[in-house]
Amino acid sequence: MLLYIVLEIRRTLRDSVFLIFGTGMPVMMYLLFTNLGGGADYGDWKAASMVGMAAYGALGSAMAIGTGIASDKSLGWLQQLRITPLSPSRAVAGRAISGSVTVLPTIVTVLLAGALVNGVRLAAWQWTALVLLLWIGALPFTLLGIGNGYRLTPQGTGVVNVACLMGFAVVGGLWFPLAEFPAWLRSIGEYSPAHGFAGLGQAAIAGHAPGAGSVALLTGWLLLFGGYAVLSYRRSARTV
Repeated sequence: MLLYIVLEIRRTLRDSVFLIFGTGMPVMMYLLFTNLGGGADYGDWKAASMVGMAAYGALGSAMAIGTGIASDKSLGWLQQLRITPLSPSRAVAGRAISGSVTVLPTIVTVLLAGALVNGVRLAAWQWTALVLLLWIGALPFTLLGIGNGYRLTPQGTGVVNVACLMGFAVVGGLWFPLAEFPAWLRSIGEYSPAHGFAGLGQAAIAGHAPGAGSVALLTGWLLLFGGYAVLSYRRSARTV
């Protein structure tokens, strides 16, 4: 399994275009959103927006791994993987671990933009906690992307991932506070995985541990998306 993880990490890091655009877009969006109108800082808006956009970028990078999986499947890589002793759960876990490598640069780049360009100031332990919490918290979305990649075609995976990304970002409050939403939409957003994900980062900048509700919410989605990924792998193995 370790060799498989190393192999997938090397393959991922070779995709320089993905790494550049995957990290560049969230940074550009963050700087644009927070510097319109002369860059006025309304309270903690720049720090809160930094967390939301870092979460959005991490979410996008995590799910994008599914497009590569769908392409590998169409090229016959899954057939080669089936002859190895890796069980479905270990194969999915290995792909999730290797896929998390693409999430970390996105998070770090957005946080650097917040600190160096927007002047966000946090204690050293808060920056460290923010990186770690967002990195670990992106795992459910990595599993969702993996499940889509094993189940769908490359084109279908791209479309579904973008739809999920946009839906999570809006409904989960990554771009705008849930307090601004209508009551019915707010009630939905509070149970979305992106809301729990953003809650991890918001706790870090507030200077306290993540709430039990955010952790429980993300854990539930982690189990759901993890099961979906394993089932998709098994289904794909039967049809290739």
